[in-house]
Amino acid sequence: MTVKPGRHGGHKEAVLPVPEPGAETPFERTDADGYHRVSAVRRRLPPVCVSLTLLLATAVLVVLLPGAEVARPRQRLGSCSITLAESIPIGLTFNSSLELPTTYDAWKQLLGMAGSSVNIASYYWTLLGADVQPDPTAAQGEDIFQRLMDTGLRSDIDMKIARNVISSVDYTSNDTQLLAAAGAAEVRYLDFDRLVGAGILHTKMWVIDSKHFFVGSANTDWRSLTQVKEMGALVSECDTLAADMEKIFQVYWLVGAENATIPVEWPEEYHTTINKESPLPVQLPGGPARVYLSSSPPQLCPPGRTGDGDAIVDTINSARQFIHIAVMDYYPMLIYDQFTFWPVIDDALRRAAVDRGVSVRLLASVWNHTHDDMLAGLRSLQALDAVRSHVHIQVRLFKVPDMEPGPQIPFSRVNHNKYMVTDQVAYIGTSNWSGDYFVNTGGIGLVVNSSRPGDDDSVRGQLAAVFERDWESEHSAPLQAAARR
Repeated sequence: MTVKPGRHGGHKEAVLPVPEPGAETPFERTDADGYHRVSAVRRRLPPVCVSLTLLLATAVLVVLLPGAEVARPRQRLGSCSITLAESIPIGLTFNSSLELPTTYDAWKQLLGMAGSSVNIASYYWTLLGADVQPDPTAAQGEDIFQRLMDTGLRSDIDMKIARNVISSVDYTSNDTQLLAAAGAAEVRYLDFDRLVGAGILHTKMWVIDSKHFFVGSANTDWRSLTQVKEMGALVSECDTLAADMEKIFQVYWLVGAENATIPVEWPEEYHTTINKESPLPVQLPGGPARVYLSSSPPQLCPPGRTGDGDAIVDTINSARQFIHIAVMDYYPMLIYDQFTFWPVIDDALRRAAVDRGVSVRLLASVWNHTHDDMLAGLRSLQALDAVRSHVHIQVRLFKVPDMEPGPQIPFSRVNHNKYMVTDQVAYIGTSNWSGDYFVNTGGIGLVVNSSRPGDDDSVRGQLAAVFERDWESEHSAPLQAAARR
């Protein structure tokens, strides 16, 4: 193993790029036209007086005339590409022609585009087969690990990894330690118990050159490529949105420094103007869209950042016809450090169905680690179905079939998706849907509003097609039947 000298010798302060004075952004550009002119004067004035007179006259018109046209901000549509990428476990088949790029291909593509920086924020690392148990299906994870090592050892690449503190879930994993020891990456560990009082860093995000990024349900784990069903989004050539994702990474990097604490007041470089009130207009291959990123927990949301739970509720509230959700766990409670009622999302879904007649479908997961209390909460939600003719709430459970024959790989064979699609919006997240993930756990959501008639090729349209494929498949069953499998 070659050690790259002179890099990552110690902790570095996180520094965000600062725009050059006068640099243009989609929110700062203004029109050059639209100024009123004074077309007549009664007497000749010196040139300086003429200029002052015109300036004063224009100012008077602007103040006194409500309809006066003045230069005003104009948002420019930046060109972006957003591609859905999923992992389909080996042995899981569908009677469908729908085919998306794989998570493995998306990660390879990202690393191939790296020219200056690779920043990854993640929960844990088990890319090598030996981290869990040797298995031929670990080959893709091991290939990604080697590509990360090779990329990080390049002299023109700076690689940073922000991850959760090492815990028992890592088994014998030392992936990040190997990268750091070789000089391929600098690693910081986030201790949410110390920073927030509870929780973990559950984020799954890659940012490349502040131009491209990946976000979704897939952990840096070989099982997330071949043994677990995952959904994510590869966003490329999207400088403004990727730079905003870089800000989220830099938040993790800042508080991951040794003995760091969460700032009482966040420095301005961590603030954002891209949020649910002011989404970024972009031009996607499938048409125009408005996008933004959300984050949790609230303690790690600098000014301007929409909270992840708020983004989910806002997406639910904006739906007019349907809400389709695919998520591994769904609880109207906090379930880890304390057991507390937390009905924020559940209430929004019930209001959507009862008050507005929006059709709700929820596809949760059933596997070896499903708890009965989740099923009880799902039955409570579904109990409202058809209480009136306009109320439609359906719940199904998705089960990934076991590998046969032989012993099963631990913590695998599950639908790990964390997304929602409505008639208006596509939401792709990194969090399960219990209150813990929005109160004290690190997570991210990508919100894409691209609704228009016949937008089957849009991100929203494609995600809707994925949901329909899974919902109608043989692997999905009604709540009562699936719970007895």
